Amino acid sequence: MNHNIKKKWYMYLTGTLLLIQAAVFLVFRGESYFQIHDNLDLFMAHYEMLKKGGLWFAHGVNAPILHGVSRDLFGSEFNLYNLFYILFPGYWAYIAGYAAKIAIGIISFILLAKELLADRYESYKPLVVVIAAAFGMIPVFPTYGIAFTSVPFIVLFLIKIYRSESLKERLPWYALVFCYPFISYFSYHGFFILCYMVVAVIILWIRDRRFPLSTFLSIVILSIGYILFEYRLFGAMLGTDTVTIRTTMDHGDLTFGQAMKTAFDEFVNASFHSEDSHTYIVLGVVLVAIVLINAGYIRAGRAKEICKDPVNLLMIWIIFNVLIFGLYQFAPFRHLLEVIVPKLTGFEFARTAYFNTFLWYAELLLVCMRMYDYSKKNLKLLANVIATLSVLVVMFVPQVYNDFYYTCYNQAFKILKHKETSTVNYNEFYSEKLFEKIKDEIDYNGEWSATFGMHPAILNYNGISSVDGYLGMYAQDYKDTWQKVIEPAFERSPSLADYFVGWGARVNLISADDENTYAPLRVMDPADKRLVCDMDELKNLDCKYIFARFEISNASEIGLKLVGSYSDPSSPYTIYVYSL
Repeated sequence: MNHNIKKKWYMYLTGTLLLIQAAVFLVFRGESYFQIHDNLDLFMAHYEMLKKGGLWFAHGVNAPILHGVSRDLFGSEFNLYNLFYILFPGYWAYIAGYAAKIAIGIISFILLAKELLADRYESYKPLVVVIAAAFGMIPVFPTYGIAFTSVPFIVLFLIKIYRSESLKERLPWYALVFCYPFISYFSYHGFFILCYMVVAVIILWIRDRRFPLSTFLSIVILSIGYILFEYRLFGAMLGTDTVTIRTTMDHGDLTFGQAMKTAFDEFVNASFHSEDSHTYIVLGVVLVAIVLINAGYIRAGRAKEICKDPVNLLMIWIIFNVLIFGLYQFAPFRHLLEVIVPKLTGFEFARTAYFNTFLWYAELLLVCMRMYDYSKKNLKLLANVIATLSVLVVMFVPQVYNDFYYTCYNQAFKILKHKETSTVNYNEFYSEKLFEKIKDEIDYNGEWSATFGMHPAILNYNGISSVDGYLGMYAQDYKDTWQKVIEPAFERSPSLADYFVGWGARVNLISADDENTYAPLRVMDPADKRLVCDMDELKNLDCKYIFARFEISNASEIGLKLVGSYSDPSSPYTIYVYSL
């Protein structure tokens, strides 16, 4: 038994870690603490809104958010992650997506390694499995986590196509390329995958001295796949002349030096949606290895081989991606892209950095394989330790979207401190029982409403139509209209004013004194409880109700009538409902 554990240590390690994660979420379920910012306050609520409204497969209709915007501005029904929300209740859909991200990451990483290593795979199997587990568990943006961890699959499919001898051999791989958008997302990865494929065609054409027709056909097939699987997105982007907020968003106006610093920061830390935990172990190990590898080439008089080494080539790709990330916030560079491709004005070209989540772990595998190759027991042991630390860091170090860590932390805090944490869990955030109670008591029947002191997503999730909301692309006209609603508060809320004017994706009533009144806190008690807005403009949007987390101090002065205050044992909220 001990010999078997020693021989299969990597399987026991990864299996144990995965079982721990599964146990935590299955035990706590709706009391799990998932990231709220850019997560529960965004897509989860949209998907539940589409489900409650029967809109997932609907066409030519509006969704009950932002006073009615096209259903096409939301996710396609032909996407694996979205399919979970069509089939399962909210929490279980989230967990299904979480599990699928990990499974797809592990499987795709291992299969790609098997293809590239061929007969040598068994020699490196412990490293591959452990690093694949680290890659699968990276705490990236949950809604598009599968898109992040499925990247090795498209690389594998393309390699298979390139290596195939005949069209008959290529056909199943072409079919998989066509279907790949089912687990990907064009705006985050697809556009850049196609761009990288174009570069690959050029490189292969020069290297092989013949046109790589099979790879070129892959570009065509993948493009068709994205267009068909994400037909709603392409229709919204290219099939309408409506000016959206993407054209007026402030994408940054850094100097060249600041842009380079931003690129360096991205190289070291990775940013919000793509925090992949590479900073703590992977970064240092890879950089030290690169220095040693290249010094070895120079000492051996083989400096020319530096440019051919896979570790160096991947590092060049990583650096290119972060340079684009930084330069996109340098206005002259961004405007050049907008002139070249005007239809993509406002498109986030900085998302090249999202591919580094895969590239960093591919680099780690290559480095650890080198350590195995030296055939020294201590180096092999060190490689195993590094791989193990990398997966432990991913799982146990706090990162923005590390739901496992924050669920464990908050639950442990409650047990040890005998009190609640300041934030709220999944069930508490949406407070379904409370809002069902409110809807029953006010006889709610689809009237337009707004929030004050909480995220509009809570209304969206609970089947309440909202004139506010959070959406990354909608008509600029509506942004201008909403600005008139909240403009009276701008003078004393300069940072919130700049935030809305410069971005505009978050459409909500703002505080009278520059406080964040929509933070998902257990207790919402701002110093200034006044609502400062243009009530006539709000009425013009047919808004009948305002759902507030606290009693509005100037309600009578601005013509609001308190319908009632509501609470429920299942929720930390007391909701004050006002009518206009």
